[in-house]
Amino acid sequence: MKLLQVHFKFNGPFGEEMSEQLKGLAESINREPGFLWKVWTESKENQEAGGIYLFESEETARAYLEMHTARLKNFGVDHVEAKVFDVNEPLSVINNAKLTK
Repeated sequence: MKLLQVHFKFNGPFGEEMSEQLKGLAESINREPGFLWKVWTESKENQEAGGIYLFESEETARAYLEMHTARLKNFGVDHVEAKVFDVNEPLSVINNAKLTK
């Protein structure tokens, strides 16, 4: 299991408008190989957006990151910050992490 953290500069929309406009994108992410879940992140104040994702493997996390970075560049995003992490499952479970779909 791998956690993927992604963020980038974003000029909006934010909040409910973001939810409405990006619903199709959110639904498409569910069909990505190895995808388990995503927490969407946004900061209107800092003009940033991104997400925290959980994937079944490093291979599926990195494949998604490559595809998503290319998609973001097509949307005009110049720079994407991303990190892939191992998940310490025993400690995460103690803190109520949901590590499955």
